[in-house]
Amino acid sequence: MEQRLENTLHFIIRVTPDWLLSMIVLIAAIFVGYFIHRLVFRFLTRIVATRDLFWRSLVSRNRRPMRLAIVVWVLTPAVTIAPLTDSQADFIRHLLLLAFIILVGWIARTALHIWMTVYLRRFKLDAEDNLLARKHVTQSRILERVAATLIVAVSLSAALMTFPAVRQYGVSLMASAGVAGIVLGLALQPVLKNLLAGIQLAITQPIRIDDALIVEGEWGKVEEITSTYVVVKLWDWRRLILPLGYFIEKPFQNWTREGAALIGTVMIYLDYTVPVADIRRKVEEIAAHSPLWDGQVVNVAVTDFRETVMEVRILVSAADGGRTFDLRCEVREKLIDYVQRTYPDALPKVRAQGLDGHPHNNAVAAGDSARVMQS
Repeated sequence: MEQRLENTLHFIIRVTPDWLLSMIVLIAAIFVGYFIHRLVFRFLTRIVATRDLFWRSLVSRNRRPMRLAIVVWVLTPAVTIAPLTDSQADFIRHLLLLAFIILVGWIARTALHIWMTVYLRRFKLDAEDNLLARKHVTQSRILERVAATLIVAVSLSAALMTFPAVRQYGVSLMASAGVAGIVLGLALQPVLKNLLAGIQLAITQPIRIDDALIVEGEWGKVEEITSTYVVVKLWDWRRLILPLGYFIEKPFQNWTREGAALIGTVMIYLDYTVPVADIRRKVEEIAAHSPLWDGQVVNVAVTDFRETVMEVRILVSAADGGRTFDLRCEVREKLIDYVQRTYPDALPKVRAQGLDGHPHNNAVAAGDSARVMQS
């Protein structure tokens, strides 16, 4: 009986065309790979069910790459078993090798993204004091993009090295050697410059996500840092796009480098007759009643004397740049209202000597000052 079945099997193999038999073997291997994947995925899902979020996400997000990896693994011996010609077998093995390289890069990129996402969940940018969060988020996002670029570059170079005709380009891309490497390096100089600038920004951190900057004469906040450029959201919702190298080579103001609190300045010009003590008391009252003031700095000082007025400088502090700007506006509005109501004669005025020889201290409009001086 067994001999008869064996003879029948050999007969079927002899009469079946090689291409059809090869197709049957390869398709059967693919189905076996799908079946093995289902068993392996269920097993891994049960194992990582009690593990941390990283491992659970890694298994869940890599379901498709894992399926493809198992199919590639099963097809490798199937190519040897199938009655393929040498050229056909070499072609399929080459495809399987390319698929394996792509799979390694795909899984590495996914694992990097999952790890970075899980790591950044511990930091909240919307917190009141988000300096530490901005520091870690900036470093992590820049390094993630740099690492992702390197993964793509290494995967591409490894794939090129599998082709004998272009192997030298793959070697040049990976090792930066030879004439092809020099040409490619010159062509990619702006990209490499920004890549190195991104690494330097991640380490030194002159800017971070959500930092308040004065750049190109504009005030805004860092909204996004990519591997090649920085997006600054300006105060009027415009976006200013700058290359990474800009923040290494050119000066700019960072209002939140070590902390978000800032001191705002208000300048007011008053007549010499105004009592400075009352102005100081009123400014302290305005600051004390303002929800924008952080309780740190409030100061009033006469900083200069001019021909017709004295210069009074007011300093107030707030928790961040936006609150500081609003607090400065509030101090200006309430202080000028107080001076108008309480000391109307303390507003800036033009003094002139009348025909009777006595000085006149009446405040005059700018348009009338010339006629007063001519009298």
